[in-house]
Amino acid sequence: MLDERLLKILACPLCKESVEFKEGKLVCTKCGRRYPVKDGIPIMLIEEAELPEEKGEKK
Repeated sequence: MLDERLLKILACPLCKESVEFKEGKLVCTKCGRRYPVKDGIPIMLIEEAELPEEKGEKK
């Protein structure tokens, strides 16, 4: 879990919106990109982000 104070100041580097901590990743509330957290450190690089899944897309 990440510190709540840290979550309040972090933002998606692409669209500048806030992020939420879900399933071990930081998820942008606007674009849906998922940024990894490694050893408790958020990796807020656009090229490291997972793209959001399209609705109806099968895994």
